[in-house]
Amino acid sequence: MPDLEHVKHAVTELPVERTILNRWSPRAFADKPVSEGDLKTIFTAGTWAASSQNEQPWRFVVGRKGDPTYEKLFNSLVPGNQIWAGSAPVLFAAFAKKTFSKGGQPNKTAAHDVGAACQNMALEATALGLHLHGMAGYDAVTLCAYFAVPSDYEPTACWALGYLGDPANLPDKYKLIEQAPRERRPVSEVVFGEHWEQAAEL
Repeated sequence: MPDLEHVKHAVTELPVERTILNRWSPRAFADKPVSEGDLKTIFTAGTWAASSQNEQPWRFVVGRKGDPTYEKLFNSLVPGNQIWAGSAPVLFAAFAKKTFSKGGQPNKTAAHDVGAACQNMALEATALGLHLHGMAGYDAVTLCAYFAVPSDYEPTACWALGYLGDPANLPDKYKLIEQAPRERRPVSEVVFGEHWEQAAEL
C-alpha cells in the first residue's frame, strides 16, 4: 500500500500546525475497531468547540459496526457512500438544534457551530492516528425517522470514522482520488481586503 499519510500531507507556503496538515478524509478504512477511550476522547474534543451564546447545539448519534444504530446510519446513506462507508468501524450523524434553549429564538449559527465541533473531532481523530470522512450524501427524512429526531433538530452531516485502510479495496472510480495529493485554493483567492475578490494585504 502506498504511504498515503505522506502523499496526503498538505504542503503550505507558511508553517501550519502539523495536525491540521495531516487531516484528510479517506474512503478506505481498515478492519480495526476504535477503542471506547479514543471514541470518547474524540467526542469530548467536539464538545469544546466555540458556539454562539455557548448554546452547544451539537448532538450526535453514533453506531459501531454490527450494532443496530450502525445499520440505521448506513441505510440512511446514499448508495454512492454505502459503497465505501461500510468499511468504517464507526458511523455517526451530527445534528444541530435550530433554536436557542433560552427564549426559543432561531439560532442562525447552529449548523456553523456543529461544523466547528466536527472539525475539532476530525483534528483529535488525526492526532490519535484515526480519520474522519464527512458525508452530505444521506437521506435526511430516513435518518430522522430512524431515530425519532425532534423537529427542533436537523441533520448536518454523516461521518465515517476509523483507521486508514488499503485503497486497493475501493471501487476503481475512487482509487485514483484516494491516492492523489490534496490541493487548496491560495489564500489570495479567498481572503479579501477593501473590495470583493481583491486579495487582502496579509
